[in-house]
Amino acid sequence: MNNLHMLCQQYAQVFNKKPTITHGVCSVEMDRDLHVTIQGRPSRGELHAEIMFESLDQKGNALNLGEIVLLEEEVPRFTNALVKSGIIVSALHNHWLYTKPNILYVHFQSVEPPLSFARKVAEALKRLKTNG
Repeated sequence: MNNLHMLCQQYAQVFNKKPTITHGVCSVEMDRDLHVTIQGRPSRGELHAEIMFESLDQKGNALNLGEIVLLEEEVPRFTNALVKSGIIVSALHNHWLYTKPNILYVHFQSVEPPLSFARKVAEALKRLKTNG
C-alpha cells in the first residue's frame, strides 16, 4: 500500500495537484477556468477534469481513466493529442442542455504505467485554451 501512496504522489505531481486515494483508486481533480452558463445561470460546479488509475499489476501497468470538460473548439486538438499518444478516447458527449458556450465531456482510457499516462494527458492539456 505504501508503494501506491508514493506512486499516487508522483502521479499528482505531474499535474501539480494533490491526490486522493479511495478504495485503491488514485485520482487527481482539476477545475477548468471556463465561463459557462447553463440555462442562463453561471455554473462552476461541473467544469472539471478527473484523472485516475487503479488495478495496478506486478508489471507496473494500471487501468488509467480520465474525464474532462472541454469547449467545443478544444475537442479536436485535445483528442488528437490523446489518440496520437496511444490513449483510447472512449466517449464524447454533452452532460447538460442549454450551455453557453457549448461544452462537451471527453472520457479516455489506457492500460499502461500510470506515470506514462499522466505525462501523456499533461501534454494533451497544453493544447487547451486554459489548462486544467
